[in-house]
Amino acid sequence: MESAFWANILRKKSEAEKNLSDILKRIPLFSGLNGRELKKVEQIVHLRNYRDQEVVFRQNEPGVGMYAIRSGKVDIVYDWGKPSARPLAHFETGDFFGELALLDEAPRSASAVAGEPSELIGLFRPDLLDLIERNPRLGVKIILPLLQLLGKRLRLTNERLHALSQSSVEEPEEVEP
Repeated sequence: MESAFWANILRKKSEAEKNLSDILKRIPLFSGLNGRELKKVEQIVHLRNYRDQEVVFRQNEPGVGMYAIRSGKVDIVYDWGKPSARPLAHFETGDFFGELALLDEAPRSASAVAGEPSELIGLFRPDLLDLIERNPRLGVKIILPLLQLLGKRLRLTNERLHALSQSSVEEPEEVEP
């Protein structure tokens, strides 16, 4: 008869556990982690199910963490619930969003709403800060890709703003004397 102790140690990973590892590895913040480091991240993430149209977080609430979609769809919406509501982004299984909240607790710039029944993986700032305190090297391996990603997004935003400003500048009309 096999003891519960050995059964827990020797058991194979369930499909759900494999899936969690696979999804985390696809997120740029965690793609450079080895198996042991990834396991430490898996221990601090939180899983939560959302119903269709359930709000994950609301615009103007303090940011507390990021989310990855294990299954389902999430829409990022400006002015959710108001007639002026505008969709900003659409995310599906394997995508992630809200990562800026890992660096600060500034208010969310938009709301996140489940577009169908969804299971999300949450990584929250206090858990990340605790991990950084306990294992600074692992923390740097997570924070550095986060900063690189944010830098890339900032450069892309600057390029888009520049393109918009160029297209909105009209040539002055010549006035005849």
